Amino acid sequence: MYQYKGVKLPLKGLVVSELKNHNEIIDKYAEGGWRLVQIFPVKYASNGVPMEVEIIFEREIDH
Repeated sequence: MYQYKGVKLPLKGLVVSELKNHNEIIDKYAEGGWRLVQIFPVKYASNGVPMEVEIIFEREIDH
């Protein structure tokens, strides 16, 4: 069985506004046993530019 976690990040243009590098988040969760599954946009501006993305992680849980 797997456990899933989503982390939403606001964007400023095409840059993650909270961090210099989204890899910092991925590395942080990887240290906790999480595996990156997908990154996808969840919110768009009226001109179609992504305003927010969600990073989905999974990890196996014991029964």
